Amino acid sequence: MKLLYVFPEPLPLERARGIQTVFTVRSIAQQGIDTVLAHVPSDGDPFLACAIERPAGVELMPVSHRLPWPLARIHSNRIFMARLGARVRWGEIGVVMARHLKAARSLLERHSALPLIYEAHEVFADTVPSHRSETMAHLENFVVERAAVLIANSQATANRLRERYRGAGKIEVVPNGVDVPGSIPDKDWAHAGEHIVYAGSFFGWKGVEDLVIASRELGRMRITLMGGDGAAIERLCVMADSGGAQLDFTGRVSHERVAEALKHACIAVLPNRADPDSAFTSPIKLFEYMAAGCALVASDLPSVREILDEGEAAWVPPGDAKALARAIRGLAEDPARAQAMGARLRAKAARYSWDARGERLAGLLRPLLLER
Repeated sequence: MKLLYVFPEPLPLERARGIQTVFTVRSIAQQGIDTVLAHVPSDGDPFLACAIERPAGVELMPVSHRLPWPLARIHSNRIFMARLGARVRWGEIGVVMARHLKAARSLLERHSALPLIYEAHEVFADTVPSHRSETMAHLENFVVERAAVLIANSQATANRLRERYRGAGKIEVVPNGVDVPGSIPDKDWAHAGEHIVYAGSFFGWKGVEDLVIASRELGRMRITLMGGDGAAIERLCVMADSGGAQLDFTGRVSHERVAEALKHACIAVLPNRADPDSAFTSPIKLFEYMAAGCALVASDLPSVREILDEGEAAWVPPGDAKALARAIRGLAEDPARAQAMGARLRAKAARYSWDARGERLAGLLRPLLLER
């Protein structure tokens, strides 16, 4: 019997959820579980886009979510799920898995005999606009109560699910992961202030604006910011100061290029704000920073404290640009401390490898597959 992983969005997808899905499916298949990855088609192979090999046990199933021409602009989850239902050889499927609430609900309604694994990466009723919260809570509760296995990306997500939904049973906390490189080049720790990096999206809750404001006080330093589109970059450039740190904006780049850049970076910054989204995050970039042996400046948030101990980051209050500048300068001016921190984080990253995550997930999947 096979696992059907349902992702009703285009793949490849540069956002974290797209990368997380591809690596999760790979890690499960590497544990010997044949997997069908159903997704909206896009340009290219999702695995090649992440610079990884697709395991032999993974079958890609592209399913369009659009109506035919001349109505091709119309797309929806309902179209995707209806076409999925016609494409899948359901007699071969033993378990279904999803991280999208609407897809999970549809699977529960249409294929109630199949056990569903729901992977929660946030509590949507808390993160949607307030006028949608009640409707979202009803949907979320439906899925949480009926899932055969409920996985949370962090302890914070698990705790909040239990607070909101009495029907939430046992919740398995399985953080995101990283491919830990076998080796990294020697870093220029003596000039760590010239090798500072931020990698990720430029959403407001990510705190990139705070980093740009902090850069005004970091003259003679150099910060590379990887991510964002042209409009976001232009807006942030206006906020910078010519007397501050040199800011190098790369725009969106491939996952492979980010990983390569991090190998040479000395200080990595995780400046998340204390918004609802940050409360539930299990940042892939955090694990990538760790695996690359970077010293870390991080916002002091419970979701990050789950992973890092007191001495494993230069901690700053979320949203405090001045404190962020002080923490970055403190690490840059103490290369011995920065180097030791980077080495400690790299060693710790092995606990959060995608392979380790795959083992955890396979342990949850196999009993359900055997029951079928």
